[in-house]
Amino acid sequence: MSTGAPGGDLAGGEPAVALPPGPGPGVGTTTPSFGATWSAGLRRVREGDLTAWLSLGLEMCDEADRLAMRWYRREVPTVRKPDRTFVTEADRAIERLLRDRIHNLYPDHGFVGEEYGDEEGAAGIRWYIDPIDGTHNFIRGIPLFGTLLAVEAAGELQVGVISAPAIGERWYAARGSGAFQVDRDGARRRIRTSDVAAIEDAQLIFTSRRENLRSGLMPGFDALIDACWRERGFGDFWGYALVAEGAAEAMIESGMHAWDVAAPLVIIEEAGGRVTDATGARDVFAPTFVGSNGHLHDEILARLRG
Repeated sequence: MSTGAPGGDLAGGEPAVALPPGPGPGVGTTTPSFGATWSAGLRRVREGDLTAWLSLGLEMCDEADRLAMRWYRREVPTVRKPDRTFVTEADRAIERLLRDRIHNLYPDHGFVGEEYGDEEGAAGIRWYIDPIDGTHNFIRGIPLFGTLLAVEAAGELQVGVISAPAIGERWYAARGSGAFQVDRDGARRRIRTSDVAAIEDAQLIFTSRRENLRSGLMPGFDALIDACWRERGFGDFWGYALVAEGAAEAMIESGMHAWDVAAPLVIIEEAGGRVTDATGARDVFAPTFVGSNGHLHDEILARLRG
């Protein structure tokens, strides 16, 4: 699959240099805005850094794709972790590969990774790594799995990449440069969230009704689903990609981790949408996550609260 390298897409606009740190992904704020202009204002590094990080992320995803597909629908060594989720040799091999590549180029960068934990680094820059998002799909031969990468600088996520090799699609974004989707033939298109502004016209996506209700943080979940036009339980990265593309109006999830949602956050926000937890705080370390087209966000949060 072509990387859909960004080329000149980061050339537009003034580089955001020496901006004051904004509310980072681990710092809650109850009144975030949304839209492309707002997202561009979250750029914390020079344009050249964004270009370099995005290009590296896309190149590394080419390698991760090859590794994942080498094991896909084959007998991959698998073990159960203490939290009773599964991890495969492919997960571990991909994360090792990505960490080694990043560390060789940026030895002072840190990591937030699913399989090998956190490293702070010395530069105030961290890479969020989910080597295979949708591991359980991967194990069962379901093609909805992918590698997720994001880069954080000065407490704010700057770059996001999602690569799904079995379906031949990729999504990526960098602050102030828009969000894009690339298909298996290398055709690239800019993506935007939808303009749907009524719940009764909305398609809502969720990972697990059972987990959302068990969280105790979404007592109005069933009523919200009853009120919408259409609902589907697509789950994992796929739901977020559909929101960013404008094919769905919201993705609602609980029980995820920061590495699951860091890349989708950048992509949805650069596509014009809004991302918070179920309380309205913008925090990738929260136990819930709501990504929407922005127009319906406040109403969705209110309905989730019941």
